[in-house]
Amino acid sequence: MELIRGRQNISSSAKPSVVSIGNFDGVHLGHLKLIEMLQREAHRAGVPATVLTFDPHPHEFFNPTTAPPRLSTFREKLEQLDKAGVDKVVCLRFNALLAGMSAEEFVEVYLINGLGVRALIVGDDFRFGRDRKGDFSLLQEIGYQADFAVSSVDTFVVDDHRVSSSRIRQILQDADFPLAERLLGRPFTITARVAHGDKRGRTWGFPTANLMLRHSNLPVGGVYAATVRRCGGERLHGVVNVGFRPTVGGKRFLVEVHLLNHNETLYGQRLTVEFRHKIRPEKHFESFDGLKVQIGRDIEQAREFLRQMYPL
Repeated sequence: MELIRGRQNISSSAKPSVVSIGNFDGVHLGHLKLIEMLQREAHRAGVPATVLTFDPHPHEFFNPTTAPPRLSTFREKLEQLDKAGVDKVVCLRFNALLAGMSAEEFVEVYLINGLGVRALIVGDDFRFGRDRKGDFSLLQEIGYQADFAVSSVDTFVVDDHRVSSSRIRQILQDADFPLAERLLGRPFTITARVAHGDKRGRTWGFPTANLMLRHSNLPVGGVYAATVRRCGGERLHGVVNVGFRPTVGGKRFLVEVHLLNHNETLYGQRLTVEFRHKIRPEKHFESFDGLKVQIGRDIEQAREFLRQMYPL
């Protein structure tokens, strides 16, 4: 899969194309249904199946302090789009210039002149352009004038509810990981590289791998049982703490992973944490001794759950 960042890097090799536009946060079943249609149309036209997406997410541009948490990092999104069979991803930086562009100008600059769009596939609720004034009807009108086809994909429904990124965020906050897995088509994960921490857990007998994150706004928080994958594919059991560690006066948001029955050094390695079960919310303990006792209980609860539900 080819990644093109920025309008200035779109070359003539990107033309013509069949395009879908969206944030694709989480790349869930609804997105995959859209991508299936994108692939069919691209194959029929003999051109690349192209996704046009944005970074940062528009919500993060307009409301940086209150934007909803991402379901996936940009890297994770690219990996899932690649697995889904997308040929090209064009990523535009969402900034003031893009936010102020009218829907008509966006289509002319990026779709017609930039990508030479032959066909455009969007979700049935797609809105775009300044003040979100662009919609499916406008796209059909422009497509008729500029000679490209416009199609929409109906909402994907599971259990009589629309599959959407916002719904999955709420499900994760409710810790219903089996349902989240159904809607995503895979477990909810966090993937990051292991960094050095303060090694406090090691002195207590509970060594942890500290994951480096670019974004601290996650749809999960607390203590979890998890399966953990190393880059080679090996699957392990673990206990994960997501939060600020209030008992030790933590100031930074951290994801800490204690691997069960595993003592190998992991610094610099990439780990993928698959969230399976919430044990408890993060809380403040009156003493370190109280925290250590609770960590021991968390580990035993996670060990028993994972042994039964996700045996190695």
